[in-house]
Amino acid sequence: MVGSNRNRGVRRTVRYVLAIALLLVMVYPYLYMVLNSFADWTQIDKQLLPTKYSLKSYEWLFTGGETGITRPWLHAFLNSVIVSLASTVLMMIFGVMVAYALSKLNFFGRNAINNFVLFHMFFPAIILLIPTFLIIQRVGLYDSYLGLILPKAVSLWAIFMYTNFFKAVPTVFIEAARLDGASDLKIMYKIMLPMSKSITTVIFLFLLMERWTELLWDMIAVKSDSMLTLNVLISQMFGPYGSYPGPLYAASALLTLPIIIMFIIFGKKFQEGMQFSLK
Repeated sequence: MVGSNRNRGVRRTVRYVLAIALLLVMVYPYLYMVLNSFADWTQIDKQLLPTKYSLKSYEWLFTGGETGITRPWLHAFLNSVIVSLASTVLMMIFGVMVAYALSKLNFFGRNAINNFVLFHMFFPAIILLIPTFLIIQRVGLYDSYLGLILPKAVSLWAIFMYTNFFKAVPTVFIEAARLDGASDLKIMYKIMLPMSKSITTVIFLFLLMERWTELLWDMIAVKSDSMLTLNVLISQMFGPYGSYPGPLYAASALLTLPIIIMFIIFGKKFQEGMQFSLK
């Protein structure tokens, strides 16, 4: 009995040690970036944990420092917020509408469309980059908000996730609503969405994070400084700021800040949604 308790204690200790080690492996790169963004320039990339700190990196980020190159950081941040939120909301709306049709409506070609969604998810998005760019350019949306938003307005992953969730919703709720005279649109937004709050939080956060960190499309879809997003602006820093890693760390830390804030706000709902998606 004593040996059994000792074995359980050893196994528990090993699990805790492995969990802490895995946590450190995942968290340390981000912690390293944040600490070095505040580190004194004499210690940046010189040791694992800096011991002297200053705001010089953030000062250079907005003033240009010795380079004298100032960039529209605030405007780029607002562009990223506008583009990311608009794209994410559109992806959610289309995802709910298409998923409801594929899961709760009977029509010709439903299985074919469902299979197309699954099949298309296996293709890398980059193969459609050039055709999408040519279309945007020809219809006059190049270097505009619509040119940044519309090509990212549909997410097959969101459709897939919502479809699987809606299939699990008992049909009796749909039938009862139809007997009361509710339209499909009302059923979607009055019944299906309230029942899918947890999974909606997961989808929203993942889509927002994906769009917020988008770089390739944002680089080729705009040309003027007034339309630059934060990711593109940071990528342009590697030229004039290449020998100044501090401002690069500061810019990267600012880029991740909104995602962390969103996760803190919706963390509980996110965990509930992940528990459902893993069932």
